[in-house]
Amino acid sequence: MSTTGASWYDVLGVERGASTEEVRAAWRSGIADLDPSERRFRLLNQAAEVLLDPERRAEHDAALAADEPADEPAPAPTATPTATASRLPLVPGWALVVLVVLAVLSVGAAALVWAQPNERVVASASGGNEIEESAEQARAVAERAVGPVLSYDYRSFDESTAAARSYMTPAYQEEYDKLVAALEPNLEEVQPVVEVDVVDSAVVRTGADRVDVLVFVNRPTLRKGMDEPEVYKDQVTLRMVREDGRWLVGALSTNQLQE
Repeated sequence: MSTTGASWYDVLGVERGASTEEVRAAWRSGIADLDPSERRFRLLNQAAEVLLDPERRAEHDAALAADEPADEPAPAPTATPTATASRLPLVPGWALVVLVVLAVLSVGAAALVWAQPNERVVASASGGNEIEESAEQARAVAERAVGPVLSYDYRSFDESTAAARSYMTPAYQEEYDKLVAALEPNLEEVQPVVEVDVVDSAVVRTGADRVDVLVFVNRPTLRKGMDEPEVYKDQVTLRMVREDGRWLVGALSTNQLQE
């Protein structure tokens, strides 16, 4: 965001020396009473994406330091900060699993829109409330699932996709399998290897046997001819559905940051 206005620290309301736990707590507290469609909700998520990533936080700190004269105090926050990171439209989660080969396949995807009537927003489960405890269980499964669902290796593609399916509802498996079938013939040509590292997560919405979990991930992606992987930074929303006593991924969408 613009270093001549508010910083990401100002957005979250924390000091520049705030610890990771303080940043995380401010983020979760900030989004607790907001609707995901609100600009403030998206802005808080952008701030957390930067400040919870050590490398990006260091770059942000350096930019702030370079922009401040030595004899003047830090600039005051502005009401409407502007983000430098532009975002792509929401796409179906199964499209992300093979994002690395989309340039080859030219696969298009429509935006995924979820109807969310009469929902309760939850940022964390600090109390003993049954709904919040259930939401935290769903969040824990979402953190475990996002890696297998979004990562794969062309050398062990069948094993990778089988692991991903084990976290999905039968309905979502059908959507996932459609793209997998289309991509298999191109794997040897592109030779993709995709990994996923979870940065942080939070519960953003709950309902009857359904919880939406927001997860920040780094996604190192290696393709044929590359010496080093390209790291994508994604904000992933997983819709967790409880079926037969298990939390499973029923849908997935993402916002990918363009550096």
